[in-house]
Amino acid sequence: MDGVEAVIFDCDGTLVHSMPAHFEAWCDALAYYGAENVFQEDVFYAMGGRPTTDIVVELNAEYGLKLDPEAVAMKKREAFLARLQSIDEIEEVADFARSLRGRLPMAIATGGRRLVIEKTLQALELSDLFDEVVTADEVKTGKPAPDIYLRAAELLGVDPAKCLALEDAPAGIMAAQQAGMKVIAVPAPLDLVGT
Repeated sequence: MDGVEAVIFDCDGTLVHSMPAHFEAWCDALAYYGAENVFQEDVFYAMGGRPTTDIVVELNAEYGLKLDPEAVAMKKREAFLARLQSIDEIEEVADFARSLRGRLPMAIATGGRRLVIEKTLQALELSDLFDEVVTADEVKTGKPAPDIYLRAAELLGVDPAKCLALEDAPAGIMAAQQAGMKVIAVPAPLDLVGT
C-alpha cells in the first residue's frame, strides 16, 4: 500500500453487514409515524451513508410529509438497536482491519450516530481495532460532503491524500474522494490493495 499512512473505514455496509437491519428499522420508524411504504429499499440503498435526519428532510420534501426528523431518527435508532443481534461483520473487511492493527492508524468515518456506532462496534468486538471514530454527530455537514473524512484524517494526524478510505455507498465514496483520499469501493476484492 505505497503512500498510504492511514486507513479510514465506513461502518454500515462496509465493515458490518447491518444495512438490512437499518432498512427494517427505517420501515418501523416511518410506519410508527404513519408514513409506511414511502421509503423503498432501492432508494434506501442509494441514500446509504447519509445522516438519518437529512434523509427525513428529503422524504418530507419528496412526499409532502411533515415528519419531525429528530423524532423519526430516535425511533429508527431504537428499532435498529433492538436488531443488533442480527448484524455481523463483513469478514473480509474486518480481517483487513485486523491485519493493519498496530501497523497503520485507523478510523471509522460514518454517517451514523455515535451511540449506535459504538454499540454496533462493541457488539461485534471491533471497537479496539480503531484509533478514532468520527460520526455524524461531530461534523456540520454529512456525507457526501468531505467533512467526516477530513475530520478523521485530522484526528489521526495524517494528510488526507495519504489516507485510504473503504466505502460502500455512493455518498460516502464521493465524500472520501472530495477529501482527496484513495478509495476502495466495498464490496471489492481487498487483495487488490496489495496487502
